[in-house]
Amino acid sequence: MSNTLHAPWRMDYIRSLENADQSAGGCFLCQAMIAIDDPAQRHARKVLWTTDHSIVLMNKFPYTNGHLLVAPRAHLASLEDLSIEQICDLQVQTVAATKLLKQAMCPQGFNIGINLGRCAGAGLPGHLHQHIVPRWGGDVNFMSVIGNVRIQPQAMDLLYEELIARLAQDGHS
Repeated sequence: MSNTLHAPWRMDYIRSLENADQSAGGCFLCQAMIAIDDPAQRHARKVLWTTDHSIVLMNKFPYTNGHLLVAPRAHLASLEDLSIEQICDLQVQTVAATKLLKQAMCPQGFNIGINLGRCAGAGLPGHLHQHIVPRWGGDVNFMSVIGNVRIQPQAMDLLYEELIARLAQDGHS
């Protein structure tokens, strides 16, 4: 009997780190910004909404179900590179994303943070982004304890549709 679990979607992520040009052209956040006018690409890239300064999207390689990213539209690596307007909008959109997740998923808490630099855990060090990770009491299960494996209880496409429907219900386009 084998105790190996396969997560084949992770290889796309691993290869993207090895092969991607971290300039604006190879950045998945910048690519998502370019795609926002195409509904199929918006869906494929899991973009929830954009503002004049920010983009909010689902993390395609989540730590847990509902893991969202909020990033400035501009390809900037450091907090000090952001204007006051960009900093404020990043936080305003983080609040809005947290509110959306509370309404749609009823989490009991959140981990919210920014990893600055590869050594700090940034998978995309060239484009600053904030993580919003919903949490629930008891969400640590035996898989992550003994196998360093995470279980996603809902398909990403289903959650994306649920979040988009909630946004539409609240009057967002």
